[in-house]
Amino acid sequence: MVRARAASSGRARHPGPQELTPLREQAEVTGSSSQPAAVPEAAPVGHPEPGTGSAEARARILDAAEELFAEEGFDATPTARIAARAGVAKGLLFYYFPRKLDVLRTLFTERMPTHPLVALGGIARPGDLAGSLLRLARTLDLGRHESRVLRTILFREASTHPEAGEHLRALRDGLMVLTEQVLDAASPHALDHRRRREAADTYVAVMLYEANAQRFAGARPDLSAAANIISGALSAPARPAPA
Repeated sequence: MVRARAASSGRARHPGPQELTPLREQAEVTGSSSQPAAVPEAAPVGHPEPGTGSAEARARILDAAEELFAEEGFDATPTARIAARAGVAKGLLFYYFPRKLDVLRTLFTERMPTHPLVALGGIARPGDLAGSLLRLARTLDLGRHESRVLRTILFREASTHPEAGEHLRALRDGLMVLTEQVLDAASPHALDHRRRREAADTYVAVMLYEANAQRFAGARPDLSAAANIISGALSAPARPAPA
């Protein structure tokens, strides 16, 4: 008897997005990052199905993830729900974002940049410390609607996910640098480095608190009053250090 042998093209076939889904689901359940050699975890493989891979589909995935992470938390949101809300196949989601953590990182880096935040032009005016600080807060507009959802995610996940904590620190550092630059440019005299740093630290804390208070419709700090207090403190003569 002659046995028929299946013809082979001699070329390895790469799995498409749909074929990756079971492997990714297993990784989500087990928490293991080990994958077969042909399906590396760190990089997307395969190609989107015709008509499905587009910038618009990627944006829908990020929109859906942003909403769900804010509503339910990062850990409580499975990728299946993100894909369903975005209206895409799970394989396409994994094509763009090999791990769920990559979705979180992309949300922060693309939609909540840490630098540069704003240009200084028109904000800092020499001799007007209080007004310059208030213009900075209004230009940054940290409480604007489109950033509230991301701030909810950022502050919620900062204590449990290093990526969120690092991004929060980078955002605060960017605000500190910007505020110190405004103080230097607006002050009629050279500022003591320590006092400038303390003033910037105080005003950044007030801006972040005011922005977060808008999420809960609660009492909000008076940015104008805070700016006047800081301006007055910086304009007063420095006190000698205690003996």
